[in-house]
Amino acid sequence: MTEILAEVCLPTGDLTGDIGFFTKRLGFRMDMIYPADDPSVAVFSGHGLQMRLERGDGGAGQIRILTDAPDMFAEGETSLLSPGGTRIEIAQRHPPLVLPQTIHSFVVRRLADQAPWVIGRAGMHYRDLIPDRLGGSIIASHIRIPDGGPVPDMVHYHKVGFQLIFCIKGWVDVVYEDQGPAIRLTAGDCFIQPPEIRHRVLEASDGIEVIEIGVPAEHVTAIDHDMTLPTPHLRPEREWAGQRFVHNVAQGAAWQPFRIPGFIARDTTIAANTQDVAGVQVVRPVVRSDGDASPWTWHDSDILFSFVMQGGMVLEGEGRDPFGLQAGDAFVIPPGMKTRYAGATDDLELLEVSLPGRFTTHMGETG
Repeated sequence: MTEILAEVCLPTGDLTGDIGFFTKRLGFRMDMIYPADDPSVAVFSGHGLQMRLERGDGGAGQIRILTDAPDMFAEGETSLLSPGGTRIEIAQRHPPLVLPQTIHSFVVRRLADQAPWVIGRAGMHYRDLIPDRLGGSIIASHIRIPDGGPVPDMVHYHKVGFQLIFCIKGWVDVVYEDQGPAIRLTAGDCFIQPPEIRHRVLEASDGIEVIEIGVPAEHVTAIDHDMTLPTPHLRPEREWAGQRFVHNVAQGAAWQPFRIPGFIARDTTIAANTQDVAGVQVVRPVVRSDGDASPWTWHDSDILFSFVMQGGMVLEGEGRDPFGLQAGDAFVIPPGMKTRYAGATDDLELLEVSLPGRFTTHMGETG
């Protein structure tokens, strides 16, 4: 087989000084130097990088060294400058996940407003359901694949605090680390993908549509080139950052009274399996004997997101004009804001996602 190796080429204004800097200060190994009588090129390797320094003028290059022990290089510094002009940035290899503080707002996103679909990862179409993303604390995406078949995906994982995949139309096959062979997600079912669980989307039906919730809004998707799925072991009890993988199936699920009178809900067990990081419920109306609208309610959840999967309703907010909602619409109700649901059609079905999983709902009149 032909061996192929890539190297980074950087200019240096002081090759002699850089040899000592890169070997003694940063721990690289010098592999080559030439010509012997008046060296102008030196090649180094280390920390997963091959680097070629060439004496001469040029724009300053930059190297990022990712490490869990930054002090071993810079004694607390995060930026260094080599004698030859190369900038060295010292960064954490595994930085902690930072969850931005929620900037609360009342959000209504309607499909009729023609929010743009954009082409995202693996050719999938994305529609943003929370444009302001509540200050970066959450992203909610309506995702579709118009033409089914094999999905050009790779084994990957997400550096997240919470992630939900809820299927609203069609089906999709996904294989997960330590969860056995591929699992088919069908309409009404959902997955909880714990932080950094490896997985791969294999195949989807024509017109597949899912809702994907991610916390925080901006998070890294990393490719795992070494893992092959499915993995040989079945470990359904395994936890990632305190969360278990969940495959909740709609068929046969029990329905219970919802937190708002006049509605029932089926719980997806997600609150229990994420240690109350989040809760996910599917909500339907019941026949009411005291009128068409629910009582006025307000809540103390940090984030409360809802998506209309089918049917229609009117969302009333204190001090706001009513919003008529149909399938494909979404809304976020901030904590403390009084709202009520009215005009629910018999076939209304809502997806409600809360962070955290447990919170309190209050009822009363507007004031």
